[in-house]
Amino acid sequence: MGVTPQQFEQMQQRLRKTGVAGKRTATTLVETPHRATATHQIIIGVDPSLRGTGYGIIQLEKPHPRVLAHGTIKCPAHWEHSRCLVKISQTLRELITKHRPTVCAIEGLFFAQNLQTAIVMGEARGAAMTVIAEAGLEIYEMAPRKMKQAIVGYGAAQKLAVGKMVQRILHLEKAPEADAADALALALAHAQTNNGFALAPARKI
Repeated sequence: MGVTPQQFEQMQQRLRKTGVAGKRTATTLVETPHRATATHQIIIGVDPSLRGTGYGIIQLEKPHPRVLAHGTIKCPAHWEHSRCLVKISQTLRELITKHRPTVCAIEGLFFAQNLQTAIVMGEARGAAMTVIAEAGLEIYEMAPRKMKQAIVGYGAAQKLAVGKMVQRILHLEKAPEADAADALALALAHAQTNNGFALAPARKI
């Protein structure tokens, strides 16, 4: 479609009038991602399980992230499910209150041949997510294979390999327990996503 000289002049006048507003808009678009990234400096990773929920909290710093806390919420085999769920909830609530993370990376559900196992895992995951969401954290889920791919470079890596790589990345004196290592790996993998390095970003839930 053609534009007459008069129409072109009118367009230039409108652009000159909105020039200042346009600069403000451009500034906002540039600054917003930086503010969003800055809000997620403390990340909690959670590997839910009824008898052994792993957790790991890291703070993004240079030259490498710093570990604030990690461990496993252990529940004896003779405890009722309800008692385990209470302990998972209480422990995570205390950790969030103490360390103030703003985002959580939680392990996604995986295919389980045993229906009962899937139900129990879902109970533990639900208890954890309720407390995390209640605290106002953003929650992202990541499949175990994607976490291993991000940290070890191999989606079918064994837990020992994950633990050793987490130890190396975080400069720990020794490798964490398996469940805690997975939780720390989830937090580290989310940090990669947060910095735009992940090939498959985690799904927000």
